[in-house]
Amino acid sequence: MTQSSARALIVTADDFGLHPRVNEAVERAHREGILNAASLMVAAPAARDALERARRMPSLRVGLHLVLVDGNAMLPRERIASLVDAHGRFGDAMARDGVRFFFLPHVRRQLAREIRAQFDAFAATGLTLDHVNTHKHFHLHPTVLSLIVEIGRDYGMHAMRLPREADAPLLL
Repeated sequence: MTQSSARALIVTADDFGLHPRVNEAVERAHREGILNAASLMVAAPAARDALERARRMPSLRVGLHLVLVDGNAMLPRERIASLVDAHGRFGDAMARDGVRFFFLPHVRRQLAREIRAQFDAFAATGLTLDHVNTHKHFHLHPTVLSLIVEIGRDYGMHAMRLPREADAPLLL
């Protein structure tokens, strides 16, 4: 096998920053050689702990795990009121939200604002952006995907995970 045709297995842990126990598991798995990348939820409750751990593990490739469903928003509710509940959290109605993203321009503008805010928060960590993906694979929605690609260019995004089931046809 030539060097140009060699493949590498990338093992990534999502939800880095969700909880100290998740962060501990990521750190342990990386130190034991099981995983080589993690996706950081910048607005999650244990994001600061995850960042401290990532800085102690310079060989861990860290990406942005955008949260647009079932989690905390980065921006205050007033800036993205059509996206979050009274507590500033995204709901879990992905089908409904996907329709709203596609058909409602004001909702799409708020979505773009939140995506940019999460990229800004990641940039503020000083970590190198390795990759981008989303919580619950919401980046597979065409509106979400197009906004991430457009905004991600401003932050040097060069890789995004596109999940594929072994038996399913590739739609992207």
